[in-house]
Amino acid sequence: MARLPTTHHIPPQDDPRFQHLRLLRSRRVGPATYRRLLAEYGSAAAALDALPGIAAAAGVSDYTVCPEGVVAAELKAGQAAGARLLMQGDPAWPRVIDDLSDAPPLMWTLGQVDLLQRPMVAMVGARNASSLGTRMAKTMAADLTAAGFVVVSGLARGVDAAAHLAALPGGTVAVQAGGVDVIYPMENAELAHRIAAQGLRLSEMAMGMQPQARHFPARNRIIAGLSRAVVVVEAAAKSGSLITARNALDAHRDVLAVPGHPFDARAAGCNMLIRDGATLVRSAADVIEALGILPAAPELPLNLPAAQPRPQRTLQESAALHNRILDRLGVSPLAEDQLIRDIGSPALVVTPALVDLELDGRIARSAGGLLSRVC
Repeated sequence: MARLPTTHHIPPQDDPRFQHLRLLRSRRVGPATYRRLLAEYGSAAAALDALPGIAAAAGVSDYTVCPEGVVAAELKAGQAAGARLLMQGDPAWPRVIDDLSDAPPLMWTLGQVDLLQRPMVAMVGARNASSLGTRMAKTMAADLTAAGFVVVSGLARGVDAAAHLAALPGGTVAVQAGGVDVIYPMENAELAHRIAAQGLRLSEMAMGMQPQARHFPARNRIIAGLSRAVVVVEAAAKSGSLITARNALDAHRDVLAVPGHPFDARAAGCNMLIRDGATLVRSAADVIEALGILPAAPELPLNLPAAQPRPQRTLQESAALHNRILDRLGVSPLAEDQLIRDIGSPALVVTPALVDLELDGRIARSAGGLLSRVC
C-alpha cells in the first residue's frame, strides 16, 4: 500500500536551512563555491552578506543574491509535493556521497530516505536497450536487492527503467536530472510514482526544474557517488553511461561491465570498459564476488572496505594530457595500446582522458579499437 506524502515543516527565513538553500541557489554558486564560502565566512548568512562584494571584486556588476521569495516558493513547492530537503550533516544524509569532490550539499527527496543508509550498487545502460540487455538488468537488479543491496539508477528509459522496476520490492533509488517533482521521461511516470511510494527519488535541482542536457552529467556523478560500484549493462561507445563510469573512477568506486557481442553497437562501451580494466560480470553473484561483501541484512548499514586509491589529476594536468594525446593522433587510425606506449603514461591515467575526448567529439574510435583525431 502506497504511503501518503508527508508534510514537512517550512523553515522560517532566519532558519539556517533557509539560508543554506538561498546561498546554494544564488547565481554563480555551485557546490564547490558553496563550501568555500561556508569555510571562509562561517555561516550561510554571513556568506550571503559577503557575496555582492565578492562578485564586485571579480568584475560582476549589479550582483544580487537569490531573493528570499524564490527560496520560500521552492520550500512551499517541496512541501506541496510531500518532498523532504536533506542537508549534509542530517542523520538521514548518505555520508558515502561526501567522497565526491563536488558532492551536493542539499538534496530533495521523495520516498523512503532510510534506503540511503543501506549499501548501494548503481546499474546504468542504454536507453535503446536490447531485449537481452533488459532481461539482464531485471535479473541482476532483482538478485542484488534479494541479497540486501539497494539498486541506484537514473530513471531513464531502457536499462534504468528495467533495473528500477525489478528492484522495487527490495529497494531502489532514482536520481533525477531535473527537480524531484518533475518526471522525465513521461513514459516512466507510473514507475516514478511507484518509486516515490516504495523506494526513493532524489535530486539536487530546485523544485520544478525542467531537466536540460547539462543536468544529466551532474546527475550521473550522484549516481556514482551514492554507490559502492557501478554496473554498466549496455552502452554505446559514446554514451552517458561512460560518463557515469568515469565519475565512479574519480570517486574511487568499482566499475563493472556486462560483456556483449562485438558486432552489437550497444555493447561497444561495455566491451571497451572491460578491455580497459573494468571487471566483467554476468550476474549478481559476479557483482557480489567482485565487491567482496554481502550485507548481513537489508535493514543494517554496511561498513564498506576502503577503495583502492586511483590517480587524481589537476585541471592543468588533464589539459596537458589531452593535448599530448591530440598531438599524437592524426587522421590515420592508431591502436590504443600503441598510443598509450607513445604517451608513456599508465593506461589507468590515459583511458579516462580518451573517454573525455571521445565524448567531446575530438577523437573517434573505429573498428578494432583504433583511434583517430577528428579534424
